Order: sequence, then C-alpha cells, then structure tokens
Amino acid sequence: MEFNRQQHTNEFLLELYKKLLHPRLVEEKMLILLRQGRIGKWFSGIGQEAIAVGSTFAMQADEYILPMHRNLGVFTTRDILLKKLMAQWQGKATGFTKGRDRSFHFGTQAHHIIGMISHLGPQMAVADGIALADKLSKATKATLVFTGEGATSEGDFHEALNLASVWNLPVIFLIETNGYGLSTPTNEQYHCKNLVDRALGYGIEGIQIDGNNVLEVYDTVLKVADDIRKNPRPVLLECLTFRMRGHEEASGTKYVPTALLTDWAEKDPLSNFENYLIEQGILTPNEVEDLRNAFKKEISSEVEAAFLEPEPVVNTKQEEQDVYFPYRQQVVEPGIFSKEKRYLDAITEGLDLAMQQHANLILMGQDIAEYGGAFKITEGFVHKFGKERVRNTPICESAVVGAALGLSINGFKSVVEMQFADFVTVAFNQIINNLAKSHYRWGEKADVVIRMPTGAGTGAGPFHSQSNEAWFTKTPGLKIVYPAFPNDAKGLLLAAIEDPNPVLFFEHKFLYRSLTGNVPEGYYTTEIGKAALLTEGKTFTIITYGLGVHWALDYLTNHPLCGMRLIDLRTLQPWDKNAVTESAKATGRVLILHEDTLSSGFGAEIAAWIGEYCFAFLDAPVMRCASLDTPIPMNKALEENFLANARLEKQIEKLIKF
Repeated sequence: MEFNRQQHTNEFLLELYKKLLHPRLVEEKMLILLRQGRIGKWFSGIGQEAIAVGSTFAMQADEYILPMHRNLGVFTTRDILLKKLMAQWQGKATGFTKGRDRSFHFGTQAHHIIGMISHLGPQMAVADGIALADKLSKATKATLVFTGEGATSEGDFHEALNLASVWNLPVIFLIETNGYGLSTPTNEQYHCKNLVDRALGYGIEGIQIDGNNVLEVYDTVLKVADDIRKNPRPVLLECLTFRMRGHEEASGTKYVPTALLTDWAEKDPLSNFENYLIEQGILTPNEVEDLRNAFKKEISSEVEAAFLEPEPVVNTKQEEQDVYFPYRQQVVEPGIFSKEKRYLDAITEGLDLAMQQHANLILMGQDIAEYGGAFKITEGFVHKFGKERVRNTPICESAVVGAALGLSINGFKSVVEMQFADFVTVAFNQIINNLAKSHYRWGEKADVVIRMPTGAGTGAGPFHSQSNEAWFTKTPGLKIVYPAFPNDAKGLLLAAIEDPNPVLFFEHKFLYRSLTGNVPEGYYTTEIGKAALLTEGKTFTIITYGLGVHWALDYLTNHPLCGMRLIDLRTLQPWDKNAVTESAKATGRVLILHEDTLSSGFGAEIAAWIGEYCFAFLDAPVMRCASLDTPIPMNKALEENFLANARLEKQIEKLIKF
C-alpha cells in the first residue's frame, strides 16, 4: 500500500494514526467482552476503519455525518466518550437512547452525527434535507452520508441521489463496498462493474478510491468537501474495502473464501499505516506499544464504568410522554371578521399565512410551484415566496419525506404535499420508522406536516380515492388531523405547522370545491385533539370525521326530529376521549361513522374504547357504519354502494330500535 503524505506534517500523521488505532482497540475489547458473555451482539468494522476515520477527520466539526453500524471511527473521531457509547450499546439509562434503541441507532446534535435505522437506505434522503437546510441558510457546509454496497439496491439510494442531483445539494454519498451484504456477494447484488459508474446516470461526479488507505480517504474527502462547499453539488464516493468479520459476530465468515480473507488481511488499514509511519521515522515500535497500552487502559476503564451505569427505570408515564416532542399548543383565537370561502381556499389561505409566519417553512411536492399543485392549492405561491421555499420535487415521495426530516434536524419546518393520499405508500418507511420514532429514540423532533388529499366521491378508482388514515392512527409518534369544514381546515393546518411533531393532515378532495363556509380572517389556530359538538340531540350519537360529518348532516336535514347528537372528531391522534364519553353518557346509543373500510378502521378503536370505559352508560351496543371491505371502485353506482353513506340510514334505524 502506497501513502502520499503530500504536505502533511509529522504531527498530523501521528494524530491520524491515533484516530485510526483507537476504534480498532475498542473493537478488540468488544470481541473479548462478547466471548466472555458480557455483551450480546457486535457489528464489527475491523478492516474498514480508514473510511470512517479518514472521512470524519476531513469534515468540519459542525458538519453533519450520517454513519452506519460499522462506522465506530466516526464516533471516536468526533471524540464521543467511550463510556457514553458503551452505555448506549448496553441499553443503559445514560445512553443516547436511554435503552430504547440499539448500537448506533441514535443521533447526537452535540456532535452533528445522525444515526441510521435498520432499513439502511432512508438516511441518504435525510442527508439531502440537512444539506438543503445549509444551502437555504447560505451556510458553506457539506454533509457526509455513509451506505454499504448492499443498500445501493434500495430505491432510497436512487431517490436520494437523484434528488440531490436535481437540487445541487452539497452531499458526499460514501459507499463502503466491502464485498458482502450479510452473506450475499456483490455479484448477486448488482451487475455493474463498479458502483461509482452509477454517478453518470445522475449527472454527478463519481470517485473510486482505496478505502483501506487512510491518507487517500482523508485527502479525497477533504478536497471534495471543500469543493462542494463553494460549488454545491453531490458527489458519489466509492471506497473499496472488505468486511473481515461476520455481518455480526454470530453469523461468522464461513461463506467467505479463505484466500479472499488472506488477501485483504494484507491490506489492513491500521498495520499498513503503522508500518509506513515507522518506516518514515515518525513512530517507533516502542511508541506503538506505549500508545496501545495507554488506549487499552483507558478503554478498560471506560467500559467498566459504563457497566456500572444505571439501568433504565421503568416509568410508563415517561415512556408515553417521550413519544412526542414536548409541546403545549397556545391556541390563537380567531378574529370577529370572516368570509365565505371554499374548503380548498381555506387551506390555501392557511398555507399562505404560515409561509408569512415562519420564514423557515419550506413547501415540497410534485408540481406545486409554477403549476400550483394538482388541485391548485399553491397556485401563485412560487411568485410570492420564491422557488427556494416552494419546491417542485421529482416523483420520489420517500426521498422527499426523508429530506423533510433532514430539514427539521437542521432547523427548518416543512410541509410536504402528497399529490394523492394513496401515494403515501411509497413513503411509508420514512413516516412510520423515521418521523414517528425519532423523538422517542433519541430526542429529535420531526417538524414536518404531510398534506394528504384523500377520499372518494369523484370516481377516481382504487388508487386515487382511499381514506387511509387508519394506516397511521396506530403509529405512536404521529398526529393525525382530518378537518370537515373550511374554518377548521385553516385553523388546524396552521396549528399543525406550528406543532414541532410530525402531523398527517388529511383534506378531503370531494370537499375542495363543493363545500363553502365562513372562515375567520387572519391568523388563528384550532386546538389539535379537540372534537366539535355540532348538534345536541338526546336520542343517539354519531361520532365521525371528514366527509362522514356531511353524510350525518344530510341525514339530519332529512330527519330533523331524529334526536341526533353529532360529534366531529377533527383530530384522530390524539382524539377527544372526553367528548366521546360525554356523548355516550348523554344518549346511551353510539354509532361510529367513517369513510374508511369497516375492518380495522379507526372506528374499531373508538368502539373498543367506548365498550371498555363507557359500557355502563350504554343502552345499545356500539355500532359502526363504514365502507365495504373492498378496494374503491371507479363506476359511480359501484362507488356509491361502496361508501358508508349507502348503509347509514339502516344502521341508524337499527341502533334506535335496539
């Protein structure tokens, strides 16, 4: 292995060696502890340390790095105390996740490190968002994100590189090509000769280097990072290396040819750099031994101290509280003046006011800029607020939601428009496993609103008509809002954007232009989690939301003496249990109505809760009225039969007669 020291001083080379030696000795200690049964699992990066150490040493201390589970050198090079890391690995109360997540699945703003989730690929889009925030802030910063060659087969890799290319984001996408994805060799993962060649398809620069040469890694990353700070753009950097141990220690390396392990052992990054420094007279064998002994002593001390750290104390209330970023909404009351507005226009007005209120708010979505969005809700926004804040995106929902999280991490708010709520499926992982879990896992908020044009009634068929709120209501960490009226659409949207937690904002497409109502002028917010009592009948209660509210009101118009008490939930997570309890007490008969399909719809949760907590007040079983358990058909007659409204009258009669 050849090293080109260029203008590096002896002091620099010695410091780089220490940075390289430290994680190796930590890993060796972990393997001893594993054999002793004192730890349960370890993902070894032995033989790959030059990539993590060299690249991290080249980045500025306040630039974000998004590592993987073999990149211990990122954490040690950023001088995180081993005691703290060990506490994290052992699930101690003093670990970064307080015992809630494993190994390197955490972030730390203090060290500008954002950890991975097990799905590997999603963090690349998060890096896009972090870099976008820097670019919007005019900060001359670069972002470094790691991935393995296995994760380059994921759609998240493609989406993140494409988005970074289109937006000229200063991101270094670093691929550690280490030979295997668990036991699957590279020739069974992809067919191109070199992964770096993929850069051409994104119109970006690609560089391939020896990932075991710590100086080559350092010099390359230093040069690239300096360049993209001045001229923002993404670069794909492929670092060739080899995984010398199992995917994790229990899996072993029996599937790896012995000759391959022997060849790569000769390319060991630590021993080669150590020998080079000795040959150059910068280091002596005795000094190597002294450094090793000093590190080992320090490592043993830190490890033993970590074992003595306290275990988490089980506190159910605290666990539930930590799912969300601490936030108490301060409701802004509406003024006395109002105007008749369509449902759609109320949403537009809310977005407009939010953009004025929050200078750090970014809108992202397909066709939302000059075109104004599929439903024209953001028409004129790009002229008023500029293309930096009103951003067209490629068709890459997962990357856009991941970028929204990155924006939040780096100080921005965002509203993402799903062109149709149905399309959220391709962003499911980012929402469920990144947005929803970030605060519970490591205390990081996800200041993101996702607008969800939803629902049937327009003959749009199975992929443009679903009311899919129940996919998300069971996921801790998300807030779900579903307004039925123009005034609530505006007030709840403004409240959702104020809230630093992730909010899915469902807005019914059928109501966009068909429904009008009085909407207060100016800026105001509606309380999230508070239902609205629309009528105060005494015979039976309907609990509903969205279009279901209007079905119930239509029934009431045709049956004015029916005695209906009508509750519009408005928010499904959190939902107003007090309002539901009072209504159950008031009438003793409850029907839950929603547009979603019957089985496992959100109404099932409400029905179960009423049965458990309000049973003594009931004069009849809780009943549900929902859409058929089929996909949504396009034909008008079939669609009308599918929807819950087709069965509403009969269900009410059944409830009253019980």
